[in-house]
Amino acid sequence: MTDLISQNGNGHHAASPEPIRDSAFADAGGEGRAAIPRPRRSRLRVTLVVPAMNEENNITWVLGRLPGRVDEVVLVDGHSTDRTVQLARAARPDIVVVDQRGVGKGAALRTGFEAATGELIVMMDADGSMEPAEITSFVTALERGYDFVKGSRRLPGGGSADLTAIRRLGNRALTSAVNVLFLVPFSDLCYGFVAFRKDRLEQLALTAQGFEFETEIAIHAVKAGLRIAEVPSVESPRRYGASNLHAIRDGNRVLRTIARERLSRRIRPVVDSFQLQDLMTPLTTEPAN
Repeated sequence: MTDLISQNGNGHHAASPEPIRDSAFADAGGEGRAAIPRPRRSRLRVTLVVPAMNEENNITWVLGRLPGRVDEVVLVDGHSTDRTVQLARAARPDIVVVDQRGVGKGAALRTGFEAATGELIVMMDADGSMEPAEITSFVTALERGYDFVKGSRRLPGGGSADLTAIRRLGNRALTSAVNVLFLVPFSDLCYGFVAFRKDRLEQLALTAQGFEFETEIAIHAVKAGLRIAEVPSVESPRRYGASNLHAIRDGNRVLRTIARERLSRRIRPVVDSFQLQDLMTPLTTEPAN
């Protein structure tokens, strides 16, 4: 049975909640079954943060496919010059639109996190490459006691139709580097479908500006001793338009982020991975006999 005692931001151990027995959650290393904390009983409010710049051809599709579990949507507008904001408001009249501060994806997400009012925050892209229905899997993991949940295209049930050969190779190399340097078993790294508890935002201490944000938030979750899970996710090509991602330039930024973070103290967490069928089983509130 995997040890699921977490550490707080000061590096001190805190006792885990009582685990659910006979769970189908497997630890990310693939060895045995991991005990998981007892789920919280109350329904937590979910905020989706979506950074967008000139995504008028995609935003309606994204917002139209959101599951009912999403209570609030914060659209962070990167100074769009098209109808992104107008179409977003038409698709979701209750949407909260905030103007991005600073430049880059990381700056946009940090702006959105500040505006979020939900206890649980999910971040995803506005280009249609991520399936909105998968948000339910991320929320399920958080409700089962995890603090931080990241999507993985390499778990069973996940995948990508968008990774070029160079991006696939680079992501595997960067994932391996983080796993070796921070003693974690991540299966995927550079992917921006993530969810976390808002009360952990201060511990995450986010500062990244660009696409390296996805690496920073994962590493900071590790260093903060948060309880982490990976869930399978399927990535599609963006529906319309061209990506701002540049494999070489942004890969170098990620590499510099990893090197910088390695210089500070490491805290070893437990990273659990979900199988797709685990997320479809009814949530119980009492341990099995």
